[in-house]
Amino acid sequence: MSADELWKVSTGKGIKVAVVDTGVWESPSLQGRVQPGKDVTGMRGDALDDYDSHGTTMAELIAGSGRGGGLKGLAPGAEVISVRASLGKRFEKKESDSAEAIRAAADSDAQIISMSFGGDFMYPAAKAAVRYAASKGKLMFASVGNEAEKKDSIDYPAAYPGVTGVSAADKSGKVAKFSEFGVHVDLAAPGLDIPHWCDATFRSYCDEGGGGTSSATAIASAAAALVWSKHPDWTANQVLRVLIDTAGRDWPKDEPSDYLGYGLIRPARNVVKGEGKPGPANIDPITNKKTPVAGSAADGAAPSASASAPAASSQPPRKDASDDEPAEAVKSSDDGSGRLWLALGGIAAVTVIAAGAFAAVRSRRRA
Repeated sequence: MSADELWKVSTGKGIKVAVVDTGVWESPSLQGRVQPGKDVTGMRGDALDDYDSHGTTMAELIAGSGRGGGLKGLAPGAEVISVRASLGKRFEKKESDSAEAIRAAADSDAQIISMSFGGDFMYPAAKAAVRYAASKGKLMFASVGNEAEKKDSIDYPAAYPGVTGVSAADKSGKVAKFSEFGVHVDLAAPGLDIPHWCDATFRSYCDEGGGGTSSATAIASAAAALVWSKHPDWTANQVLRVLIDTAGRDWPKDEPSDYLGYGLIRPARNVVKGEGKPGPANIDPITNKKTPVAGSAADGAAPSASASAPAASSQPPRKDASDDEPAEAVKSSDDGSGRLWLALGGIAAVTVIAAGAFAAVRSRRRA
């Protein structure tokens, strides 16, 4: 991604990213860059207590400074707002609190909501929370999931209308074998061989098992922060449209891939080269539907939306579907499996490939 060239123009300054995850510890790399949001878990501690280390890794990939030998994120000038939710295998039998977490992120002053988690079933309350966040002009990214070899559906919240689903690619541009695929894949970002905190003791980074669509989502969120920082008067629709326009692909833009969506994010094409057209402020570039004009980086709130009852439901056929059929439980979550290709050093920067080769098998997105 030519990070050094990007940072001469934009570091994400002035943009806040709400990280809905396991909490964010203020690591040396995140000192002065993370704010406490809401903790919806009911666990000990607060939003700045990370019970797993996953959220801290995601936050560093977005806005880490690299201090203390830590990760330097793609948008090191951005700030993170931590929203702690009940995620991971230990909570599989617990009713999802993602709806409350998404609403908390929507009520914060973050422009971007990064959600590196997923589950198999749709909750009407969570879907309503996403609509609420969209009504406030938030740009939302979520991981599509890491179980492509076990199932052929994409996780929620990535499958909700209004959320940009992110798949994982390797450094050659191929989709990762584990990255879930389908109509809800909108963009792709690097998601293999990413350094990560080993566990909640925060003693060291690990070189194995890092990445997944979780990391890809964090990197996509950081890319959006770079673009929005350069164009603070744009809306979420315009930032997303430019990310789509400038994504690396070797297939027609109007035939998005079920594996890599509209392509691999390449923010330098806009931030450095000025490519990409923002288009109308109030049209969603994926659904082509009108949305409330709210939430440019220079602007903020919009009307709120009412919550739904916290029931669950099965996967709908399309991202723009409006069905809210009840189901029984949420199965989560994104484990972030993969191998590391970012080397750790005194400062490890997220330097991601400029997409050239896309040798992955692609199929026309289902209608």
